[in-house]
Amino acid sequence: MSNREAPERGAEHAATVDFVYDDERRARTVAESVGVEVGEIADERSRADVSRDGAVVSVDVAAADLVALRAGLNTWVRLVDVAEDVAADADAASGSTDETAGERS
Repeated sequence: MSNREAPERGAEHAATVDFVYDDERRARTVAESVGVEVGEIADERSRADVSRDGAVVSVDVAAADLVALRAGLNTWVRLVDVAEDVAADADAASGSTDETAGERS
């Protein structure tokens, strides 16, 4: 799935979660971290795509039913949360003062 298109398997439901960061560096780190999971956790009922535009990371989830959509959204939001935590810990360990955190919209 790319450019916010529904997967070819007839998804009837879709949602996008945008994570807004203070800088492109953090957005790139998060997008690259979770982007490797695209296609790895997709199943017959749902698919996802991760994209970045500047300091905004977008996660698009499409699913055949609402239960699968909710499960997919929960999974991807947790993945982004973990990526944010790891990025913040890495910055803290390296002495960086960049304490950006994503804001869901």
